[in-house]
Amino acid sequence: MAVLKMNFLSQSLGMQTNVTVCLPTYSFADSMEGKQVKYVRGMSYQTLYLLHGGSGDDGDYVNFTNIVRYADMHKVAVIMPGVHNSCYTDVEDGAKYYTYVAEELPKLCEAFFPLSLRREDTFVAGLSMGSHGAMKLAMHYPERYAAALMMSGASYRPGVPSMVKTLNGEFDFQHEMKIPVSGSLQAKLVDPAFVHGTVNDVYAAAQRNVEQNKSLPKLFFRVGDSDHALYRTLLAERDLREWGYDTTLEVVTGMGHEWDLWDESLRLAMSEWLPLRREPIYPDDTKE
Repeated sequence: MAVLKMNFLSQSLGMQTNVTVCLPTYSFADSMEGKQVKYVRGMSYQTLYLLHGGSGDDGDYVNFTNIVRYADMHKVAVIMPGVHNSCYTDVEDGAKYYTYVAEELPKLCEAFFPLSLRREDTFVAGLSMGSHGAMKLAMHYPERYAAALMMSGASYRPGVPSMVKTLNGEFDFQHEMKIPVSGSLQAKLVDPAFVHGTVNDVYAAAQRNVEQNKSLPKLFFRVGDSDHALYRTLLAERDLREWGYDTTLEVVTGMGHEWDLWDESLRLAMSEWLPLRREPIYPDDTKE
């Protein structure tokens, strides 16, 4: 597995930024199983865009999960951008973080790395704040992403508290939880005046996809029964399922907002949920 850390000047952000990339290679497991991997010009890989949570960065998944091993095992390229505490949202008169992850980053990565351009080979996932970003991308670009994994959360929306104190599946609405350091933007994303009629209204986009008979991405939600994002997750999965999306929800007993859950979720996504080829895509197998 090749793990690359790239720093470049982003036009959308107006600053240098980092992205960490995993690219599968011939592995020790391949050698033990007698497999051969050909390196040929034009080969490509299925791709997972993996978004970090609040207070994190592009190195979180490499540091705190087994994503490198999972990507190598299943022959999937993984793109992990760093977006600070942006909530994957464009800032007026500032950095355009949503534009960056939605448009600039995919174009750059598709030009630099051997990524399949097919919808059926492209997925997005995220945890906590990153679950908002993953769902936002999947709803606004259903023609690009075949599936989305939301770990410990879903997109924010007015009328639904983003954080509810929760223990063993029981909600405590009497004790308000303070928004963490990601702060002001998360608060804005539950403000109707900031959300309605804009790209930030993710649920309106989800409904339009159904009304316009677009191909809908498969959606996977996984959250702990003691996670402050459980309430938001349950409402999102219920509504999306009722609107016509193919959803899978797993509420994990005894777990909260934690890396053990997110690591296991990535393992399950790679091994069971995502429609993976588990091998490189060679030129004769592509339309490009």
